[in-house]
Amino acid sequence: MGRLILRLVVTAAALFVAIAFVPGVDLAGVRQDALPPLETLLNLFIVAVIFGLVNAIIKPLLKGMTCTITCLTLGLFIFVINALMLFVTALIAQQFDIGFVVDGPIAALAGSIIVSAVSLMLSLFIPDKD
Repeated sequence: MGRLILRLVVTAAALFVAIAFVPGVDLAGVRQDALPPLETLLNLFIVAVIFGLVNAIIKPLLKGMTCTITCLTLGLFIFVINALMLFVTALIAQQFDIGFVVDGPIAALAGSIIVSAVSLMLSLFIPDKD
């Protein structure tokens, strides 16, 4: 259970970095010059949960259906799938009035690259379960 919470914190931190640096990826209440209030942090963790569920449920299906395209592009199509996952997360978050928005495919692609890179960097500090 502790590892799941740690992964949630890593995902929330990666999403926060994407919100802070990518124009077009926004969460209501997040400003670049100050720490967000508690309600905004709660919304950020809710978005992280939604993003985790989308990646756990939809992403494997898409990866299976697009295996040929991914192989032909030498794996670069994964960035498109990740962008789609971020966009789907924004659509689901809007249904719950959370305030997370992605303003188009370029913002989704840039945001997904940032989220992937930050998640990778932070995951290096999480010990494996041996």
